[in-house]
Amino acid sequence: MPAAVISSDDPQAESINLRSQTYADLCKNRAGNDRYVERMMQTINGAPKSKEVQCEPILLEDAGIMASVWDLYDSYNSEETPPVVMPVVETTSRSESVASSRSTTSRKTTSVASMDGGDFFSSTGTDLDRLSVIPVPYESVSAGKEILQSEKFQQDLFIMERVVVENIFQGKLAAYRQLPVLIDPEAADDTEVIPNVTSPSLDRLWSFVCEVTKGHNVSSTSWNKKNSDLLAVGYGQFGFKEQKGGLACCWSLKNTTWPERIYKCESGVTALDFSALSPNLLAVGMYNGTVAIFNVQSKENVPVLDSSDNLHKHTCPVWQVKWIEQDSGLGDDKGEILVSICADGRITRWHIRKGLDCSDLMRLKRTGRDRLKKSTGEKEKKEAFISRQAPGMCFDFLPTDSNIYLAGTEEGHIHKCSCSYNEQFLDTYRAHKGPVYKLAWSPFCPDVFLSCSADWCIHLWRQDILQPILTFSATTNAVHDIMWSPSSPLVFGAVNENRVEIWDLSVSILDPIIVSSANPGVKLTTLLFAKNTDCVLIGDSDGQVSVYTLRNVSSGEASQVNALCELIEATLASQL
Repeated sequence: MPAAVISSDDPQAESINLRSQTYADLCKNRAGNDRYVERMMQTINGAPKSKEVQCEPILLEDAGIMASVWDLYDSYNSEETPPVVMPVVETTSRSESVASSRSTTSRKTTSVASMDGGDFFSSTGTDLDRLSVIPVPYESVSAGKEILQSEKFQQDLFIMERVVVENIFQGKLAAYRQLPVLIDPEAADDTEVIPNVTSPSLDRLWSFVCEVTKGHNVSSTSWNKKNSDLLAVGYGQFGFKEQKGGLACCWSLKNTTWPERIYKCESGVTALDFSALSPNLLAVGMYNGTVAIFNVQSKENVPVLDSSDNLHKHTCPVWQVKWIEQDSGLGDDKGEILVSICADGRITRWHIRKGLDCSDLMRLKRTGRDRLKKSTGEKEKKEAFISRQAPGMCFDFLPTDSNIYLAGTEEGHIHKCSCSYNEQFLDTYRAHKGPVYKLAWSPFCPDVFLSCSADWCIHLWRQDILQPILTFSATTNAVHDIMWSPSSPLVFGAVNENRVEIWDLSVSILDPIIVSSANPGVKLTTLLFAKNTDCVLIGDSDGQVSVYTLRNVSSGEASQVNALCELIEATLASQL
């Protein structure tokens, strides 16, 4: 049975205590008393009392919401942050505030209604005198800065910037990737319409330039071997008196207005190249002779390796660096190695071990020029060299044999060398009368290569013949850069100070099919063909890398490879 409990202050408490005491005494005197007889009986239990509680009834409601996969992902990755403390406005006296809550509400209504009259402070002056503002804690004030500086917010801005830029440059990026251009009907009047021209031409799309790179000379360009949308550009001056800090920037086609990475260097950047086996490694050569390797996955401005502490480092400008994948039969240096050529006359192979160590593949020696002996029988005069080393300007490895390479020198000679033998040149090609600025093997015919020089000439060579087969000279300016087209065996591009030239040997061997002049006061420095599209990138002395699309130029065909060989054979036959 449920126990009956009452309060001690109840009026019936005394009588209940008396009955309880009487019952207790009765039970105490029961033992041995004859007046008590045990017998069975049935006790009827009273009805249970109803119990009242002070509680509002609990109301149950069904609620539901649709959650997508993105909602689950964002909720899982969101950080738990404490609620932001907002400024609290309260009266000076809490009791007075509670007592006059209704009057305060009426005053607030009157104040808000009086704002339409034009004088906001006249009707609320009394309230402002009686109110005090509790200052917001410093943590809540700096919460906005923490959000702006958070890594997730920066990543969201990074992606959003790409989306906006790709939307603005949609037509030009589509033309670059050879996709159909989407034209907005409402903005059709503002859309640039490219005229339908049947003759070969260069159409400018955009330029990679920003505030940081503006005014810096573009010295070298290189595509990433794995990501064809990533472009590395080196900025540095070529003259000794013009030297200043250099830059190495990584541009992406997803954002053409600002580089993805900016690496500032103490000396001007003269050469750079991406690794093929480790696409995140960018090798950089500088004017002071330093060779550095940057990890483009990291945002730090410090190289992971450099040659500044190496005792055998270069002491002159490094004019070219290149990652070379060596054959398996070259001993300890299997895989990919880094090779550089310098004005100190050394072609150096760099080893990535505990640090950046090096060994020389070849020391370029001056050879002098052959002189005809005089008819009087006098002995030939020998040239006196200030230095026995010939400054190296460029090199390129044979595509089919990574053990053979060509090296161009400042004295105009091209030496054929071997990695297995560093005491003597295999052959020497003598035709240029000035420094050789660039060498390029043909990607389609492994025995054919191009060379350009400061003597205004471009020579076409075959490696088994020591004399040039064809010579191209359309201007009286030094040719700074050349490159074969990756899609057509008979097309190559060249850059001199004043203009860009696109040559198609199937059309003419005397004049270029496309000539594009530079802007006044700007010198062109580099040329680079795009990998998967008919576009070419031109660097200049003002820090711009302009992207042009090639129109109406012959595309690559298997028959053109045979056509190049037939052209060379016909030229040799005519010379004989």
